[in-house]
Amino acid sequence: MRVALIILTLAATACASPDREKEEAIVWDLVIRDALIHDGSGSEPVSGDIAVTGDSIAAVGTIGPGRGRREIDASGRAVSPGFINVLSWATTSLIEDGRSQGDIRQGVTLEIFGEGWSMGPLNDAMKEETRRRQTDIHYEIEWTTLGEYLEYLVARGVSPNVASFVGATTVRIHTLGYENRPPTPAELATMEQLVAAAMEEGALGLGSSLIYAPAFYAGTEELIALARAAGNHGGVYISHMRSEGNRLLEAVDELIRIAREARVPAEIYHLKAAGEANWPKLEQVIEKVEDARRAGMRISADMYTYTAGATGLDASMPPWVQEGGHDAWVTRLKDPEMRRRVMREMKTPADDWENLFLAAGSPERVLLVGFRSEKLKPLTGKTLAQIAAARGKSPEETAIDLVIEDDSRVETVYFLMSEDNVRRQVAIPWVGFGSDEGSMAPEGVFLASSPHPRAYGNFARLLSRYVRDEKIIPLTEAIRRMTSLPAETFNIERRGRIVPGYYADLVVFNPEEVQDHATFEKPHQYATGVQHVFVNGVQVLDEGEHTGAKPGRVVRGPGWTGRPRS
Repeated sequence: MRVALIILTLAATACASPDREKEEAIVWDLVIRDALIHDGSGSEPVSGDIAVTGDSIAAVGTIGPGRGRREIDASGRAVSPGFINVLSWATTSLIEDGRSQGDIRQGVTLEIFGEGWSMGPLNDAMKEETRRRQTDIHYEIEWTTLGEYLEYLVARGVSPNVASFVGATTVRIHTLGYENRPPTPAELATMEQLVAAAMEEGALGLGSSLIYAPAFYAGTEELIALARAAGNHGGVYISHMRSEGNRLLEAVDELIRIAREARVPAEIYHLKAAGEANWPKLEQVIEKVEDARRAGMRISADMYTYTAGATGLDASMPPWVQEGGHDAWVTRLKDPEMRRRVMREMKTPADDWENLFLAAGSPERVLLVGFRSEKLKPLTGKTLAQIAAARGKSPEETAIDLVIEDDSRVETVYFLMSEDNVRRQVAIPWVGFGSDEGSMAPEGVFLASSPHPRAYGNFARLLSRYVRDEKIIPLTEAIRRMTSLPAETFNIERRGRIVPGYYADLVVFNPEEVQDHATFEKPHQYATGVQHVFVNGVQVLDEGEHTGAKPGRVVRGPGWTGRPRS
């Protein structure tokens, strides 16, 4: 790496200084001076300067006497490529507030969506249901396809770049609705065509989330066919697997099989072993993935840096009761006989569906964080055990009642994982990082719910707790795993490295000061320690404060058939 930087320095000097007069005439749009440059490769950092012209990095090394229209003294601070949030749910939070404050203040410059559900392709029935099911954030649906949604975001103005996988759940609902059955050959062909169309619009690949209805109803052969359709356009398969608990090992086998038979790279969404009885399985998961990698397969994973996950109370109830969609689910829960059956299954160990109520180990470890109903919002931040005790009912019956009363799945945090396993995963070189949350601000409509603290702290927590304080991995490796690793995994061009010609997505931060502050009790707290953030050469964070700039662009995958990719 040092040799490479010397070469770049000499090249920059040769281009910039054929004579003194020409040197003095050079004007860069931006020069970051005396930085400790972490180029994203994982190599040791090197002191030097970075010059930016327009949206791109123009030179790296010793810039010489050329002056920038804007110069930043980065002495004593690290400069890295912008961080890539490989699993973001900022799909609606960016509609509400395009500044993406929670993530921008951690150095995130690219948000990637599409865990099973994507914001397109939609049909009229899906649009109507989405309008009806909106909670605190209300918006008009002015798009139909996934590509149109991404362009809609950028037209409104967003600070980070945005990209997305196409959701296997989305194309299934588009074609089959919420029915629990395999598609006919004609229906599967339609689903494959929807995937192909999304890939041609720039989707990065196919995403699935298999513990939730109706995704749960999809068979392995269906997923292989859809993954192959994405792979035909250079796409990747990424999955919230069918189990992260009792059948974790079997779920990993399924993911590897899908990747092998579809001939695509694959990534495990938010790697974890959920439920105390399953914590020892993590080493076997790692062994399975590394065996596949040694055999030449491109299998990887990502994670968030917490021991709790966040989803809804739907993950506490069996999939059969949810067939037909939300309204059918609520109708069944109102039937006395079905209520009794659901309550019985909620507290009965089983391997045929993912029961997060049992995996948490106790209703004290099930935290309710988001309601639609104003009447129920005062319960935000209370545990299922507390609410059940106050109502004089069992936790199972209380969960059912809350779904009915709120007419929603009720946003829920489940404490499922081992801190030792989190540390072990952080150390794995093929694991990247994603928040699995929105990007919000401690103001306005966002205060109506209590998000998982990963919305404000996932990346800062990695840098502070696991890098600086516990020294599980060095800073250079953490930066590689948040930058060049996901860019290479998802075939994203010209991002994830500090290299001349790459887009100027840059983060200036103090490794000794970066810190997460969000907690489960008080999640709406910004991380600190990041001073400057640039997206496509435009400054969006200046001395820790948002500039209001919204230079984000759509980042497209290799299947895009439009203009040259950005």
